[in-house]
Amino acid sequence: MTLTLDLPTGPLADAVLRTVQSSESASIANHSVRSFFFAQLLAEYEGALDDAAYDRDLLFAATVMHDLGAGDLAHGDARFEVEGADLAAALLTEHGIDTRDVDRVWEAIALHTSPGIAERRGLLAYLTRGGIGIDFGRNAEIVADWEKEIHGAYPRLAMVKSLADAIVERAARSAAAAPRYSIGGELLRERRADGITALELAAASSPWEE
Repeated sequence: MTLTLDLPTGPLADAVLRTVQSSESASIANHSVRSFFFAQLLAEYEGALDDAAYDRDLLFAATVMHDLGAGDLAHGDARFEVEGADLAAALLTEHGIDTRDVDRVWEAIALHTSPGIAERRGLLAYLTRGGIGIDFGRNAEIVADWEKEIHGAYPRLAMVKSLADAIVERAARSAAAAPRYSIGGELLRERRADGITALELAAASSPWEE
């Protein structure tokens, strides 16, 4: 694959990137963009680039907006994945995206922390979760030829701690934002009990050495 670090352009793509970069910390925004590039590389690895269900623009929307629920636009009224999916869906709807495609992006974002479910909900949800997972070090070998260039353009900036902090802060705002066994609920419980989350501890052994 001849991957470039060029991002999609146009009114929707510009609005997606502007919304993310203005409402999320730089480390989380960089994570979201890296997830897009990693998802594209995963699609090539899986032979999915010519699949009728592959849509680069929707993949950009889903991966880059997947953590809107951990940004300033989120109120902590629901678990962060759902709140982020709602925010993304509203932006897509404002730009006239077809309802079916809005639903696909909503589902991909809402399920991105749901292993065993996202992978069975179509190519967009599969690639979105997969690209995000690679940025946490899962299946890192798939992107070995490109990761240094991607990380150079979009550095990590202690992403895992920054993201855990943001999720925990919003999970603490309401019971609805931290249901038991949700990632928000578990991170909040771990932080209160131990001062650190399993997500942060796992980052120490990540291939990306965060």
